[in-house]
Amino acid sequence: MLVALIVPLITACPAEITKDKLVFGAARPISGALSGFEQYSFGPMYKLWAQDVNAAGGITVGGKKLPIELKVYDDTSDLGTSTQLIEKLILVDKVDFLLPNCSTAFLYASAPLANKYGYIYLGGEGGATTLTAMMPDLPYFFGCLNYSDYYQIPPLVEALADKGVETAAIIYINDLHGVEYYLVALSEFTRVGIEVVSAEAVPVFATDVELELKAARDSGADILCAFVYPPTTMSVVGQSLAICYNPKAMILGPGGNFEFFKDIFGEAAMEGIISFGAWSRESSPELDAFADHLVDYYGAAGEAAFGDPEAFIDWWGADLYYAGLQCLQQAIEKANSLDQKKIRDVLASEHFTTILGDTWFDMTANGAGGGLLSKDCHSGEIGQWQSGVFEVICPSDKMTTDTIIYPR
Repeated sequence: MLVALIVPLITACPAEITKDKLVFGAARPISGALSGFEQYSFGPMYKLWAQDVNAAGGITVGGKKLPIELKVYDDTSDLGTSTQLIEKLILVDKVDFLLPNCSTAFLYASAPLANKYGYIYLGGEGGATTLTAMMPDLPYFFGCLNYSDYYQIPPLVEALADKGVETAAIIYINDLHGVEYYLVALSEFTRVGIEVVSAEAVPVFATDVELELKAARDSGADILCAFVYPPTTMSVVGQSLAICYNPKAMILGPGGNFEFFKDIFGEAAMEGIISFGAWSRESSPELDAFADHLVDYYGAAGEAAFGDPEAFIDWWGADLYYAGLQCLQQAIEKANSLDQKKIRDVLASEHFTTILGDTWFDMTANGAGGGLLSKDCHSGEIGQWQSGVFEVICPSDKMTTDTIIYPR
């Protein structure tokens, strides 16, 4: 009888923690065509988060505060290298946790790999449209970023239709990101009666898009959508200026959401340009303070490079990435365990307090599968440069400005 009473008490106690640190591993584009994302997007956010956690003593598990050590390999922006390095982190290095690699195609390849080995996998810079159907079988995947059909293009096309847009031209990169955005946009534009009169695919990191821009200009389309990665995004703006192409609205993919984009082309050239995102200092007091924190983190570099301490702020994903990492930390502490399954179940069922406020993952559509950071937690979906500020313009209930500039 005494044994029967004692055993449940023993099994209910957390396993003894013998570690003196937690190793978070990642395969990231330190070099290669995607390296800008490591410098200005999720890259700074996981480094800042680790710095903040360590400044507070670490993550508390089993009564111990465990500092974070980052083990990051350079995947050279190569997909095969990235997946090989993720397996190395799991099987050879035996890291405690994984951080995501970069871009939609890489996320698509790596999320099933992490799930195969039972590792929680937050989504970084990448959409998950093509992962949606797979998510019931990816219980360890937790997407953090908003993306094409979650919940960006639908409210954008509604706003454009309300402004009287009738025709659109599209340029998209010929990889998973570009194809996802192109197909969703094609469907959504058709739904609201906007005709796509020109659509051109370009290589993933194309820097010469003048012919495609001229085709869009000559089509007479009201608006241009450029579903491309940097540096193509920069080429779209620079070469549009060179050929005097000025559509009534220009919607840019990744790149247009970075503060330094405005610093490069100037406030006048960026006025009215739309990009995905979005958050601003006006979104909440917490995000205003977060922007100050980012300035403290790399403001000197921005000041040196552009004379702008906010130059390297990402107005699309920075708040979502950091909040996702805060959720992971709190899930580890609430689980009071390093068991990935236990932590996963906490992530899937609990609410967390982050820089976004009350934060949680929407699991309802996926049952026991993976989840996405709830749309209700997003600070915004679409931003527009207005008087030098990247304002939230969609959805209407999260706007940080009184109007959408149309036409430019």
